[in-house]
Amino acid sequence: MGRGRVELKRIENKINRQVTFSKRRNGLLKKAYELSVLCDAEVALIIFSSRGKLYEFSSAGMTQTLERYQRSSYTPHDNPIKQETECWYEEVSKLRAKHDSLLRTQRHLLGEDLGPLSVKELQNLEKQLEGALTLARQRKTQIMIEQLEHLRKKERQLGDLNLQLRDKLQKEGENLKAIQDFWSSNTVQAGNNNFLHSSQAGHIDPPPEPILQIGYQHYVAAESAYVPKTMAMAAETNFIQGWVL
Repeated sequence: MGRGRVELKRIENKINRQVTFSKRRNGLLKKAYELSVLCDAEVALIIFSSRGKLYEFSSAGMTQTLERYQRSSYTPHDNPIKQETECWYEEVSKLRAKHDSLLRTQRHLLGEDLGPLSVKELQNLEKQLEGALTLARQRKTQIMIEQLEHLRKKERQLGDLNLQLRDKLQKEGENLKAIQDFWSSNTVQAGNNNFLHSSQAGHIDPPPEPILQIGYQHYVAAESAYVPKTMAMAAETNFIQGWVL
């Protein structure tokens, strides 16, 4: 007993609709492939889901099949305006197909919409990702090596500058020390010269110290000239002279 006839209408259940779409899409792609192999036909199949995702199959290349379709659909007896319009339409179709192909490839590289891909296509995608990863690592390594070389060069330049500043500072220290030694020697020489001038000027006797005398005073004729001076100094220093009997 065969299955009953299915009524063709929109499936309201979202999950059932998605499951049916997936099954019938795979079956349609399989039938298109079998038709192209068994009958040696050029088959091109384009499917857009309700979410806007593109699924396609082409036995000879989608662009080539579309161009052939464009050439077969329009006769060359049309007017020039229509021919120009057709050319623009064909160009737009090519660009749209290329854009859709690039979007599909981008989604595959991001790990999206991998369901329709076969094992071989997945292996090719894996090889592409491995190749891109290898190139990215090589470029990263090259950039790191260049940055390291730049830092080493900068380090050498700073080392040379440090040596130059050290030599300059050492020279300035030597010059400062020489100036200090020069000023010190001049100061010592000036002190020596002052001492020599003072010694050459003559010896000056210090003033006589006061003398305290107790008892008899013995006056000598030679010393009588100094008596008033001694008495005057004693009066100034508040010393009391001895009694005169």
